[in-house]
Amino acid sequence: MEGILFKWTNYISGWQPRWFVLEGGTLSYYDSQEDSWKGCKGSIKISVCEIQVHSSDFTRVDLTIPGEQYFYLRAINAAERQKWLVALGSAKACLTDNRTKREKEHQENTDALKTKMSELRLYCDLLLQQVNQIKDSEETEEAGENPGTMVKSTCTTFIKTLEECMLIANHTFSSDQATKTPPGSPPVATIKPQKVPAYA
Repeated sequence: MEGILFKWTNYISGWQPRWFVLEGGTLSYYDSQEDSWKGCKGSIKISVCEIQVHSSDFTRVDLTIPGEQYFYLRAINAAERQKWLVALGSAKACLTDNRTKREKEHQENTDALKTKMSELRLYCDLLLQQVNQIKDSEETEEAGENPGTMVKSTCTTFIKTLEECMLIANHTFSSDQATKTPPGSPPVATIKPQKVPAYA
């Protein structure tokens, strides 16, 4: 959505018309539609801001990130404000749903990573035991066991589990994660990992 909203600038200039564009979860504003090619003058992320309507000014909506960023806005009329409220609310709800899904996926990946780490510890202990057995190779050979084959098999399993661990970690932790000092509130107006080769 895009259109003109009046933005509170300061006590000298008061409310000034600005061209606003809501896109990709970010509300950006420009001096005017004609000057939008110059780049935005400021922006605010809808997913982390609070949307507040004014109790007495039916054209006003405040967007705030407490302690960081404040946008005090007024629409041309109450009907126009309602359109913006619906658009802003829908954008925020959509972004929140996506964030919830990402958080759930992150937790699942973290749990899977913990399981794989536990497996790695087990295989590491097994490797140490088998290495110790090699020290007494005569006994193992008499028993018909080849300690070298046992170690090679355990190493292959260890490396495979380590690769899976790296893939989960890479997927989990590679996910992604303009604030300006705002003027004071206006007066109330009538408004991929590298693959490790397995042992043959």
